Amino acid sequence: MAFDFAKPNPKPLRALIYIYTVFLSIFSLVESRTLGLDSISGPKDSLVYLWPLPSEFTYGNDTLAVDPDLSLAVGGIGGGSAIVSAAFERYKAIIFKQSSWSSKSRLRAKSAYDINKIRIIVHSDNEELQLGVDESYSLMVSRSNDRSIIGEATIEGNTVFGAVRGLENVLHWHIIDEESFPLEVPTYPNLWKGAYTKWERYTTEDAYEIVNVLHSMSSCCQIVKLCQDERGAGYPDLWPSPSCREPLDVSKNFTFDVIAGILTDAEPCSLCILSNVRYAGGTSQDLTYKSFSCKKITFCVLGLRNMRKIFPFEFFHLGGDEVHTDCWTSTPHVKQWLQDHNMTAKDAYQYFVLRAQEIAISKNWTPVNWEETFNTFPTKLNPRTVVHNWLGGGVCQQAVAKGFRCIFSNQGFWYLDHLDVPWNEVYDAEPLKGINDISAQQLVLGGEVCMWAETADPSNVLQTIWPRAAAAAERLWSKREALSSGNITITVLPRLQYFRCLLTRRGVPAAPVTNRYARMAPPGTGSCYEQ
Repeated sequence: MAFDFAKPNPKPLRALIYIYTVFLSIFSLVESRTLGLDSISGPKDSLVYLWPLPSEFTYGNDTLAVDPDLSLAVGGIGGGSAIVSAAFERYKAIIFKQSSWSSKSRLRAKSAYDINKIRIIVHSDNEELQLGVDESYSLMVSRSNDRSIIGEATIEGNTVFGAVRGLENVLHWHIIDEESFPLEVPTYPNLWKGAYTKWERYTTEDAYEIVNVLHSMSSCCQIVKLCQDERGAGYPDLWPSPSCREPLDVSKNFTFDVIAGILTDAEPCSLCILSNVRYAGGTSQDLTYKSFSCKKITFCVLGLRNMRKIFPFEFFHLGGDEVHTDCWTSTPHVKQWLQDHNMTAKDAYQYFVLRAQEIAISKNWTPVNWEETFNTFPTKLNPRTVVHNWLGGGVCQQAVAKGFRCIFSNQGFWYLDHLDVPWNEVYDAEPLKGINDISAQQLVLGGEVCMWAETADPSNVLQTIWPRAAAAAERLWSKREALSSGNITITVLPRLQYFRCLLTRRGVPAAPVTNRYARMAPPGTGSCYEQ
């Protein structure tokens, strides 16, 4: 049996918890037939229980036994990567965690296993993970019989990330938000006093270790927000006043110094170089850029030595969402500063965003901003801006029409903390809706489901994420034409229910698919495959 997988849309950037999954079932090449995605229909027994669907595949009707002592063989110039071997061992432990020595011995006594080895072939030794990396792969499974002595599965990819995509999952880590600043920034050691407690913090060593682990799993994009310190610790001069700490103080040089310290990856002594950068032009009306402020400012890099090595990614998420500027206009010294510079609060918002973009670009980052910036001053944004949609529909269509790239995260469908959104609405949400031109479609970098944690913690977060995140995963991975047609209750729901059951068997407490309200327990007794 052969599986051939099309290259997916890249899956970038932002969520408190973002998990994209690829799962492959193994079938045999017995009286196989090629099946196009748009031809899948009929009763449950005719379905092939793959999630997400590959671009095309052949399959048979036998069930193969896979040896719990499955061995790894590698090939190609990138096959020897530690990322590959670590992924193999990790996923092998997940699949066979229920196997015991006695059960394996009993099965061996009855018959030989059909699959004893997995071979992974990687054609490139480049392990740099950036947008556009080739994540495609193919999977071939053959049994050992009178016609073949192979008895192995083969995964082949052009890159290590394509090969690993054939094995396991992707996690997206959101480090800092306005509620907590738990990350150590040595240049400004008081910032992490904004963590919930001293026991809930990340040192720079922690961050380095986490990102390395996630990189070995083939993807990670970190998000950092610099916002108000809710517990009054850290640097009180960042806030307009003790009673008004949202957004940051736009009128003080110190605000700019802290932002520059977080943005730069140079030595702290170099921060003064940026302290008198002019905003534009050289006329008497220009503003000397000495401070930034904004409630929701998001960063993908931390300003301390070697932090660029910890977060070696292209994109820099500058945020810009939900900025409420009343604090500026109600605090006397900030209000006076705005008047002195002939600026409204809206002008100051634009001023901050554009200056932040300028700094990011000067350091070879690609800026990403939430859609409010595009909605408010689209003609002022840097052409390299990636617009991140979240408020509603039609934004990516408008953004790509103006030449911007876009990420789809429409909160009406892909915010997982919206517990009343059913699986089918998550599945049917289309990032390319209204975008028919092929070149314009290429400007949509992909999509992202977001899991915000105001009402989630380790006791319920996985039930909230799964299985609805998987519904979006297939939308992003599989062929648009095939997924947009047919009765998804017949062609999709049974496969998603099967995938959910697979997750629960592997220890992931995924909620029932058809819950009226996400993460609820089942309404009554019944089969896992029908919940």
